[in-house]
Amino acid sequence: SRALDHLAAMVPSVAHLTRDDGSIEDVPISEVADGNVVLIRPGEQVPVDGDVIDGTSSMNEAFLTGESRPVKKRTGSVVIAGAVNGEGALTVRVTRTGDATTLSQIMRLVEEAQASRSRFQVLADRAAYWLTILAVGVSVPTLVAWTVFGTSGITFAVARAVTVLVIACPHALGLAIPLVNVNATAVAARNGILVRNREAFERGQNIKVVAFDKTGTLTEGRFAVSAVTTDGLDHTTVMALAAGLERASEHPLATAIVEAATDGKVRPADATSVTAVPGRGLEGTIDGRLLRIGRPEWSTELGIELKPALEDALATADQRAESAVVLIGEDEALAVISVADRVRDQSHDTIARLRSMGVRTVMITGDAEAVAATVAADLGIDQYHARVLPEDKSRLVTDLKREGPTLFVGDGINDAPALLAADLGIAIGAGANVAIESADLVLVNDDPAGVIRALTLSRSTHKKMVQNLAWATGYNAVALPLAAGVAAGAGILLAPAVGAVFMSLSTVIVAINAMMLRRVDLEGG
Repeated sequence: SRALDHLAAMVPSVAHLTRDDGSIEDVPISEVADGNVVLIRPGEQVPVDGDVIDGTSSMNEAFLTGESRPVKKRTGSVVIAGAVNGEGALTVRVTRTGDATTLSQIMRLVEEAQASRSRFQVLADRAAYWLTILAVGVSVPTLVAWTVFGTSGITFAVARAVTVLVIACPHALGLAIPLVNVNATAVAARNGILVRNREAFERGQNIKVVAFDKTGTLTEGRFAVSAVTTDGLDHTTVMALAAGLERASEHPLATAIVEAATDGKVRPADATSVTAVPGRGLEGTIDGRLLRIGRPEWSTELGIELKPALEDALATADQRAESAVVLIGEDEALAVISVADRVRDQSHDTIARLRSMGVRTVMITGDAEAVAATVAADLGIDQYHARVLPEDKSRLVTDLKREGPTLFVGDGINDAPALLAADLGIAIGAGANVAIESADLVLVNDDPAGVIRALTLSRSTHKKMVQNLAWATGYNAVALPLAAGVAAGAGILLAPAVGAVFMSLSTVIVAINAMMLRRVDLEGG
């Protein structure tokens, strides 16, 4: 229910309704109907699904579609409820409201996935139940048999029956799983893994396929400079000039360039008279020289031809589906700066270690084919699916489950159905709340290596569970016949007091074995 609350909270409660006379009135979203026209101001979230009828802007739809780059919106474009508008105002004709919006459909998928999840059967509880019945069932025949057929008297027969009842240890079976889970939860918390569903430990021990979302999971979900190609200038000078111009912009690409300069300890040049040229980029003056930075097409419009090295850089960026900007001087192009979604530093090691564990890796993303192919090749991922819509992610996860138990790792609202569809769902902690509420485990840090720690802990947890169940079951299988006196002919008899000691010892051994889980090295893989 909290997952659905977080989804509903994404939609604004008020819309800017445009009347026929051109006036704008703020009305509750419940009063907006299909065919109405609403205004979406810069920086606002979209309240409804609709078609743009006027205006130009870019929109962040990453939380819904997985697309890492802002999506350009112009007349005729479709906007989705919950997306965040960028720098321009948009006039939108409403096509879907309420339960019909894309966001509401995802909410429905979450509800269906929650309803379809089967109830977990606790083997240990059932075993303890039957052991209790068995102990009583054995004690009565023991009393009768020793009374009727024995020669040691009624006192001996009662002692045998009492010993059977005392030595039986159903609570060792009952504690075998909970004690391990409690310790596993503590170990997980110390390693940045929050457990929302303790059953996840048992489901995760034999994972064969790990499917990752891309944006915000394997990548940081923010732009970073991936390549700088220059013509006549050194790298430091290019970054200083570019950052000097881009400091005046709040565009995600501009932010990436300024951050790259800062990280490289490059001081941005002092730029004056910086102005934005709509649809093209920025221009300004540095040291008395007019410079421009923006779309590659701008250089063509200015009649400036790019040198072969810069043309090759643009072609490479286009092939990898990266965004590229050109730094332009007064009469020549100076450099091409390529910008892409930054792959997390830990992602390479995570994929390599999963493959060494015999786990197949898959990437499922709403991003473009070229972007997905580039990231998959860079990380060595076995298989990828690009341009995947939210409702298709859960279907793909279901298909993967035919190959074996499947783990899905994601962070966005669009990942919620897939997290629920998987045998084990892990959410990146900084992701959307709905993903966290839909997952079995949550990684507190944005570190995909936490998946390795979670799987290692899951396998160790399963081993401890099996050991505890085997001990508790084996103990009772041996102790009950001995208590009943089957070895009396060999001189082996257990007094009720001894049976009580053995019963207590069985429980202590189960507890100690569960505590040993805290010594597992999760970093060792």
